[in-house]
This record gives sequence, structure tokens and C-alpha cells, in this order.
Amino acid sequence: MSNQLKIVAVSGGLQRPSRTLALVEQLLEELADALPAQTRLIELGEIVPKFGSVLQRSRLPADVEVLLREIETADLLVVASPIYRGTYTGLFKHLFDFVHQDALVDVPVLLAATGGSDRHALAIDHQLRPLFSFFQAHTLPIGVYATDKEFDNYRVNSDALHARIALAVARAVPVLRRREIADPAFA
Repeated sequence: MSNQLKIVAVSGGLQRPSRTLALVEQLLEELADALPAQTRLIELGEIVPKFGSVLQRSRLPADVEVLLREIETADLLVVASPIYRGTYTGLFKHLFDFVHQDALVDVPVLLAATGGSDRHALAIDHQLRPLFSFFQAHTLPIGVYATDKEFDNYRVNSDALHARIALAVARAVPVLRRREIADPAFA
């Protein structure tokens, strides 16, 4: 029996429904269609009350610790945040403050973000990419940015956004296949 790749997604939206969540779910669905993978979705809004006021990892509740281990052991991370005032949310950053600094070395990360207008599209490269560079993660060269107008009733409703998602998945699959081949646990 072969093991499957483990894809962990973090949706940085704080409310539900959420365009950020809709984008992450679409990315996960298309990644799972492209190759066999076990997927795990972590919704920031659901866990913030459990870690928002905690400052040390040793004081986190056990269920949040489990989620951090999921992030730290992923074969691919999909991370997305709504963009407020030019950057990701503070609570999104607070979650990643608990991730061990060496846990994501060389882990592929697919970056995504949502915002009210195209003016925030560079937040992927100017905000998210440096955060994951700190972890020495392998941020994929293409990110997916979506504006409010590309959703209808919190569902992706734009041919251009569907095309960007498909391109991001197409670019992620070879990276994951190389990772799968390099890891004997997947044989």
C-alpha cells in the first residue's frame, strides 16, 4: 500500500462564509483531483478563540498543538489570507508564530490571498512570501490572488480565477511528484 501526499491548507479568514475559505477549498479540490493526496483544512476563525491570547506554544490547548503538527508535517502547505490594509491578518501571523522555525524547510507552499480590489495583489509577493522565506520553505513561484468580484455567493465564479487556480495546481503537481519520488515512504 502506498502512502499519499499530505496537503494541509490554512484559511486565514476569521468568519464564515468567507471568500478566502472558498478559494482554499477550490485549490484543495483541484489538487486532490490532480494527484492522490490526503487533505486537511484548518480554518483560522474556528481556532482563534483557543490560541488568540496564548503567547507560548507550551500553553496551547492539545487540539491546537495537533493542528500545528499537521502544518509542520505537510508535504504541501496551501496558505491563504484575506488582505487587510496591505497584509495578511495579525491572527494568521500569530498562528505561524507557533510553528517551529525549522519545521518547514524545503516544504512547498502554495500562497493565496483575497482582497477587495486588485490593488492588494502584490501582498502575496511582498507579505506572504517573506513570511515563508523566514521558514526556508519552498514557496511556489505562482500564487493565486482573488478579488471580491470573482466570487458569487462565496463560490469561485470567474473564468480568469478558475484559470489561475488551474495554473497554480499544474505548477504544484510536478513539485509534489518530485517530493513523492524523493521520499521512500511513498514507495
